[in-house]
Amino acid sequence: MNKRARFDDSSKAVVNFLKREVGEISTRNFANRLGALEDLVLRLGLLRKLERHKGCVNTVSFNAAGDVLVSGSDDRRVILWNWEAGQVEISFQSGHNNNVFQAKFMPYTDDRSIVTCAADGQVRHAQVLNGGRVETSLLGSHQGRAHKLAIEPGSPYIFYTCGEDGLVQRFDLRTGAAVELFTCQSVGNRAGYMSTVQLNAIAMDPRNPNLVVVAGSDEYARLYDIRKCGGEGSTSTDSGKPADCYCPPHLIADEQVGITGLAFSELSELLVSYNDEYIYLFNRDMGLGPNPNAVSPVSLSSDTSEMGAEKVVNCTPQVYKGHRNCETVKGVNFFGPKCEYVISGSDCGRIFIWRKKGGELIRVMKADEDVVNCIEPHPHMTMLASSGIESDVKIWTPNSRHRATLPEKIEQNPKPRGWMHRLALPEEVMMQLFSLRRRRNSNPVRGRENSTPNRDILELIMTFSNSNSDGSSDYNAGDAAED
Repeated sequence: MNKRARFDDSSKAVVNFLKREVGEISTRNFANRLGALEDLVLRLGLLRKLERHKGCVNTVSFNAAGDVLVSGSDDRRVILWNWEAGQVEISFQSGHNNNVFQAKFMPYTDDRSIVTCAADGQVRHAQVLNGGRVETSLLGSHQGRAHKLAIEPGSPYIFYTCGEDGLVQRFDLRTGAAVELFTCQSVGNRAGYMSTVQLNAIAMDPRNPNLVVVAGSDEYARLYDIRKCGGEGSTSTDSGKPADCYCPPHLIADEQVGITGLAFSELSELLVSYNDEYIYLFNRDMGLGPNPNAVSPVSLSSDTSEMGAEKVVNCTPQVYKGHRNCETVKGVNFFGPKCEYVISGSDCGRIFIWRKKGGELIRVMKADEDVVNCIEPHPHMTMLASSGIESDVKIWTPNSRHRATLPEKIEQNPKPRGWMHRLALPEEVMMQLFSLRRRRNSNPVRGRENSTPNRDILELIMTFSNSNSDGSSDYNAGDAAED
């Protein structure tokens, strides 16, 4: 009996090359197959360091063509790099008063339009003029830090931001106006006074620009239909209500976890990175519905019917383990031409790469002396850019002559939970007061019905006092080192 021959990645590359030459596969399919080869992932090595910043680099992002990289840092500067030559194209002051947390190119603008958000809560627009001169302008702000922004797919004008005030805003560069869409609220009354979810991450579905997902200081990733949130065409009933919520069954009602990173694949799969926990991959049909308070771990586990068992299976996402996410607000991403891999940084200063299908860890790379926070895949090549606590940006390409193997000891011991849920800073107390005032102004009748100002302030003070009674200082990482 003849056994079917098995091919390694090198053999597959040769076969695919021959098929392309005789026309059996298209050039595009050939590029996709080549870029997804695990052999290339295992040969990733450090190409160069981009050194010019004078503080932690909190954000890295490629332009659409992939030849220019933009980075932002604690030094409040934004730099445009020719990463292949290792040279600075443009460097300018962002206009922010605190650490730059994210900077992105707006598409179809010839890389002349860049939007940023930062620890000062500001959302700004930078325009690159002729001769390399840059003008920046303030578009809007959040009460508290603004960690992330998301650009509407294919739009050179519209993008969305989220902040620790729980607010999601939409910006249109044609008018320069900001629209407050909704303030993210916690589920039920479990969190007591702290009804506002402090948002760390936002992402848009690449297949449907009407869908945006946000997440932060509780266990749920919330999916919203922005057509029903704020602005024209929305109703008071629909506004601020999620279309769906996502959470692993065992983390439902867990008050000690929060979410630091989100990412959509080209198939609308959702990656969610939890602090002090793992990374999970959700399909669209794994949602818990708009009211996850009605679904509890007890109800899921106690339902032994066939339909109930099917529901539990459908709600169980793929998990990715091995890294540690305790110290900072880390992102998560897909890698590969068709999102074949999952990538994340870690508190141990390494990059982790898993196969998306099955969740097997295949690669670990040392990338920072402290913490790796950002990993950005190149839009067309098997290449990565990473950054973290160190003041440089690292470029990774498959330049190694040998395939890497996993180290013997990888699993990280998590630190005590709770850094995302303590009110350790006075400005965070003020942020909650601002959020409370915004909700009352938007719905004064409801505010009078539910509580009085004095009682709300008293509950806030008690929450602040109780959350700091243990004398711990877990939040120190959030002061100086965001992403």
